Amino acid sequence: MAEELHLVPPVATINAAEAEPRVRLLTRRLLACGIAALTAAGCLGIYRELAALWIVWTNDPLRSIGMLIPPVSIALTLLVWRQLGWQMRGTWWGLMVIALSYLLSLFRQKIVLLAVLGVTSFSFIPTSLPVYVYGSGIVLLFGGTQVWRKAWFPLALSLLSQPVPLLANGLIDVPLQNISARVARSFATLIHFAPTTPQLHLMFSPDFGMFIAPGCDGIRGAVAMGYVALIAAYLKRFAWILWAAYVAGAVLLGYLFNFIRLCILVLYYRIALGHPPLEGVAKQADYAIGSCLFLIATLLFVWLASRKAGSRPAAAIAPPKALPAQPRSVWIKCSAFSAIVMASLALPSSALHYARARAENPESFASRMPRQIGSFTLTRTWYERLGGTPVLQAGAYSAPGSDEVIVGVWIEPLSYLHDANNCWLTRGLQPESLSVLPFRVVGGQTVHLSTGFYSDGISDSIVLSAPCTPESCLAYTGASSRGRHGIVFLAPAMSALTTSEEHLVSIMVRIDRPRSNSPDAATRKLLSDEAERFLDGFNPTGLSHAFQ
Repeated sequence: MAEELHLVPPVATINAAEAEPRVRLLTRRLLACGIAALTAAGCLGIYRELAALWIVWTNDPLRSIGMLIPPVSIALTLLVWRQLGWQMRGTWWGLMVIALSYLLSLFRQKIVLLAVLGVTSFSFIPTSLPVYVYGSGIVLLFGGTQVWRKAWFPLALSLLSQPVPLLANGLIDVPLQNISARVARSFATLIHFAPTTPQLHLMFSPDFGMFIAPGCDGIRGAVAMGYVALIAAYLKRFAWILWAAYVAGAVLLGYLFNFIRLCILVLYYRIALGHPPLEGVAKQADYAIGSCLFLIATLLFVWLASRKAGSRPAAAIAPPKALPAQPRSVWIKCSAFSAIVMASLALPSSALHYARARAENPESFASRMPRQIGSFTLTRTWYERLGGTPVLQAGAYSAPGSDEVIVGVWIEPLSYLHDANNCWLTRGLQPESLSVLPFRVVGGQTVHLSTGFYSDGISDSIVLSAPCTPESCLAYTGASSRGRHGIVFLAPAMSALTTSEEHLVSIMVRIDRPRSNSPDAATRKLLSDEAERFLDGFNPTGLSHAFQ
């Protein structure tokens, strides 16, 4: 009986020894799930940037590759963290960095510093900067400074979430389209398949040919190859010089294979001409040719990058280290992080306010349009979509003896600096005159509106636009007939922390008149007089208040 009693303590000791690793594993998993959930919830504080990036990725094929950057950045950051044994030596400074990312996201909408060059405008605060700061704050708060230093590249990769700057459209994209189109045209001439009319300059066959210009410059493939090289060289730990050489080589390889693609496409057109089954799948053939060549180029580069020459020896991977026996400090950090997220959501300009605005029925925006503006009466309303999202609410106003006046309100708050004149430029219409002119509005106040005169050969138009808050309007012009440059600065709106009625709303007023044989000066005078008559009863700040 005594022997049986002596067997009990050893059995209990063995069970406790086996249970302790299980408890640590469960604690680790709970911490990991908690941190992941809080990180996802904390993204609501930078929802403006994430929503803006999503719009860019889903509506701009050139920049759609940016959609892959955040997942790769997260995966590489976790890889570094794992190599360091999932260290939990976070610093409270990380909480300050997270709060800074929220402030950057908030005031980025309020402090706008734009350099306007021609028709291109850009912000000195990149859209992806709050995303990078937020990711750095998460790593500092939970992982610590060592993890943050080791994960410098994956975190910096998030800065490239918008992979191609807007300036590239005019400075790089258009010239490359011209070069590529010339190459394709020269090759077509070489095989005795030369276009013979101006209409075929960029389209080899009007019946089934693909419009080559927008996709022939190879910039999409070159950008994709550049990012593949950038990430592969990091994983292979190339020296800096070799790293830069591989990225440059990948970009050039992308352009080279694009020229090959164009030549093969010309050959396809040559063969398919006169064969309806082949003509009907010309675009699909172009996609297949481009995909195969891009795959070959990627595999070729990966094969070259897999060679060891020039790579630095991999750093020794630290053995996994167990989490602290009492991870109380980590839970406290999670609680503090939760408080920061809840505080950001409590603001009237938070993601919850934005979600409620987005959930509103688009037809309800029509009720915000004024029914009467002076002697002009609202006759009809409609809204326009971009990528499935309502972005513009418009209304038509009529008065006896006057032309119809169109009033448009840009209802997408992430794009409040939308310039109506840029829409005409994308349609291929240059303004005959573009300047900032003063106009009297309701109450005898004077506002300065960006004013452009256009003519498409059928109608003459005047377009007036300005971004407005409930207090004032600001006009800026991205281009003019004289090609002037300018800088626009909006002072910070400190009330953004307490009210949501301060963001800018872009407003447009347009008047069309059938083209006549009158002199241009006389036509502009008539349009200006009509605009003055309408604006005399117009309240742009009140309209901005209605769409907050």
